Amino acid sequence: MRITELPIAVLRFQYQLVRTPLELIEDRVVSRMGAEAPARLFYERSLGVLDATVGSALGDPRLERRGSALVDRSDALSRAAQLEETATQKKAKADAELAASREKVVEDRDQAHEAKKQGVEEARAEAEQRKRAAAEEARERTAATKRQVDEVAARRTNAAEEIKRNEQAKIRAAEQKVTAAADSKLKDAQAKRDEAESKRAQANRVEQLADVEKQNRQAKRAAKP
Repeated sequence: MRITELPIAVLRFQYQLVRTPLELIEDRVVSRMGAEAPARLFYERSLGVLDATVGSALGDPRLERRGSALVDRSDALSRAAQLEETATQKKAKADAELAASREKVVEDRDQAHEAKKQGVEEARAEAEQRKRAAAEEARERTAATKRQVDEVAARRTNAAEEIKRNEQAKIRAAEQKVTAAADSKLKDAQAKRDEAESKRAQANRVEQLADVEKQNRQAKRAAKP
């Protein structure tokens, strides 16, 4: 590690010490809240912003990605909760309007019972139509909210899978690099071994030729009178 990197390493360690109590709070208190509880979403988003900011400042991509992912998750769940709350309020309003309409229909029926029975039947049919329309609208809004929540969850899942694929690709690339380096060293060693064997064989042949030549000279000297 270079000397200039020491302050960054110290700051990262100090941040881990600071974050430990926050993790304890999250594990023992926040995790017991509902997944979409406003207090939990606020806490997780604040923690994510803190991680992303510190990760960016300290040059820690992993911490920055973790913080950004936590912020995105909290924002997505918060939007989903708001949409669901809005849908619930609109449905309650529609139910109240329906109840008011029913009361009005009953009142109109009582007032018109003796005067005109057909008018009462038409009012009842109109009320039922409004009821069906309100119920259908509420179902459509609930379905739209569910689709939005599912889309947020799918995007979060896809992002996590993409990060996993990238990490696996990096690991495979590193493994291939190490394997290629090992193969290269093995080939070099084999080439040097072959070269040594060739030189050894050549030296043996030269030695054998020298022995033969020596024996020939000795035989010639012995043959002279």
